[in-house]
Amino acid sequence: MATINNLISKTSKYLTTEQVSDIKNAFSFAEKSHAGQYRASGEPFIQHPLKTAIYLSNLQLDSEAISAALLHDVVEDCGVDENQIAKIFGEQVSKLVIGVTKLNRAEVMPLQKNNNNSQETTDIVSSNNADSIRKMLISMSDDVRVVLIKLADRIHNMQTLEYLPKNKRLSIAQETLEIYAPLAHRLGIWEMKWMLEDLAFQNLEPEAYQTIAELVNSKRSERENYIKKVISKTSNELKSFEIDANIEGRPKHLFSIHKKIKKYSEMNRSISEIYDLFALRIIVNSVSDCYAVLGAVHSIWHPITGVFDDYIAAPKDNLYQSLHTTVICEDAHPVEIQIRTKQMHNLSEYGVAAHWLYKEGNLNDSTFEHKMTWIRQLLEWQREVSGSEEFVESFKTDIFNDQVFVYTPKGNIKELPLGATVLDFAYRIHTEIGHRCVGAKRNGKLVSLNTKISNGDTVEIMTSKSIKGPSLDWINPDLNYVKTTSAKTKIRQWFNRQKKEFTINSGKVILQKHLKKIDEKISLKDLAKHSNFLSIDEMFLAIGSGKIPLSQVINILPEKQPELHNTQINKQIKSPASGIEVLGVGDLLTKIAKCCNPIPGESIIGFISRNTGVTVHVKSCINILNENDKERLIPVNWREQLPTYPIDIKIESWDKVGLLNSVTSVVSNEKINIGACISQEYDGFSTINLTIYVNGIEQLGRVISKIETLEPVIEVNRVN
Repeated sequence: MATINNLISKTSKYLTTEQVSDIKNAFSFAEKSHAGQYRASGEPFIQHPLKTAIYLSNLQLDSEAISAALLHDVVEDCGVDENQIAKIFGEQVSKLVIGVTKLNRAEVMPLQKNNNNSQETTDIVSSNNADSIRKMLISMSDDVRVVLIKLADRIHNMQTLEYLPKNKRLSIAQETLEIYAPLAHRLGIWEMKWMLEDLAFQNLEPEAYQTIAELVNSKRSERENYIKKVISKTSNELKSFEIDANIEGRPKHLFSIHKKIKKYSEMNRSISEIYDLFALRIIVNSVSDCYAVLGAVHSIWHPITGVFDDYIAAPKDNLYQSLHTTVICEDAHPVEIQIRTKQMHNLSEYGVAAHWLYKEGNLNDSTFEHKMTWIRQLLEWQREVSGSEEFVESFKTDIFNDQVFVYTPKGNIKELPLGATVLDFAYRIHTEIGHRCVGAKRNGKLVSLNTKISNGDTVEIMTSKSIKGPSLDWINPDLNYVKTTSAKTKIRQWFNRQKKEFTINSGKVILQKHLKKIDEKISLKDLAKHSNFLSIDEMFLAIGSGKIPLSQVINILPEKQPELHNTQINKQIKSPASGIEVLGVGDLLTKIAKCCNPIPGESIIGFISRNTGVTVHVKSCINILNENDKERLIPVNWREQLPTYPIDIKIESWDKVGLLNSVTSVVSNEKINIGACISQEYDGFSTINLTIYVNGIEQLGRVISKIETLEPVIEVNRVN
């Protein structure tokens, strides 16, 4: 069981006496606050924040972060006031505690706590809570220490996962593997990464975990003897070059071996042939020594062609720097060798946490901010992506995947996920570059836009002078033009923006045409305000999309209603057949005009036919506007009890199995009947023409909007 002495012993090595005293005070406060609380494992709850703090002391984090780690549950679980934390421990500690508390309130991990020795554990929120993960990722842009505390917190929760029900264990372990371990990797904290991966692996695939653990143990002495031979020969050679170096073997962790075994299995190779379960690490004093060692190593061992990475000249976005080479050593076995300076080694072990080792916690350091470019991308995507699930998915595909480093023609480096295309590269440079992209060169040769890019490629994007706009093909999943979620989002946003502008213009035309019959001097701003819209464009959008009937806007100004000039009309008669109220003389039959096919909510007018009674048109119908015999026009209104009306809609979509079923399900869920359906497919494209029976324009707008949300659907339009 961990004690405060363990923590003090670690922190005393790099913090001042005063800072260590602050940590002791934080522990005493936390211990008192959590008195009487126990975890599901049966241990006192104070063990959780204490072990969280100890993990952070291994990273040599500052006293504020370690104090906050000790206090991170007192607000949520003990009812301690946030202002009290600030008063006793200062604003910075309080800010970190509040940041962690906000995440805990929608947290995805178990608290594993029992109060008063109760055996009941607290409920666990679903680990698919994307909004919680999004908050955590965004909080990192304010103060990365909040996320470091959460990572340490997750490690201890993973170590005590056995006390939870199986379904909870699997859910939390999967999330750890997909979100938390990759996050530790992107922050450059290698030790946290492998701990989280192995703990998740142990819970998700316990049999495979045990098998690999036994295999590794059985081959340990054989591999260690081999590595000793390689180290000895390399060390003697470096001494002849008068290079001072520390050489050590680095064992691979079990999840890494698991992935390598799966890869080797595809190549029909066994674990006995995997000699790079240990990597050779050579640590020197200077950058020049790194390259001197590289030359020496290549003079001893034959390098494998194409297996070399210079992360010193081109550091990774997570601060990592090192030379990587793979050489053929004794008995023709390949061995990976990493060469770095002592400071680079600390950065590789501690990642972003090493910032506190060298910059003394100065979070405003410009060099640090420049290196953490992907955190700046985080802020950009936060503004661009509206849905939490889409935001998290963008991290899993764009940030957490294996990365490739690609050069611009000017030599700038861009980092993209493995499998990204030249079009992804264009959008990574700038959104407008992507929208204007008309071609690309990879390493000086023209290539198609869906060509995948590889590590070290130089990519040049050719653009049009005007914004041409993306093609719908670019988001066709079968054509593989883009892999990154960020590029897909930007392309969809462009099309949504075009559609929105078109809808706004349509609503503007419809409204202004009707306002001419009322009063041309009516203020659109006042009309929007009285209709409870935030802006004029919002009002146009609602009208143009059919979300509200035009009459709902016009009727707020009853004194402006068009006057009825037919003096003979003084009696209201209800037609028995069509749901239309006719103001006129006698019980006239009514029917809906096929030319404009009006539906409830639209402004209508009647036309007296010689043989068939009254035909009902939309007031803006071209046939009514061109009608010379105005005396045959008669005012009509919709009844309160509305029947359903047939409307034709056209759905354009990428062809996909089950599409028609998805569309009819949406229509059925809206309690709308389908009168006719014609479906056509050609060249991966599908068109569906539906006749549906709706009770008004609001219902029509609602069902169209829902059909448009179906993944393969491109566009849905009403057909007159």
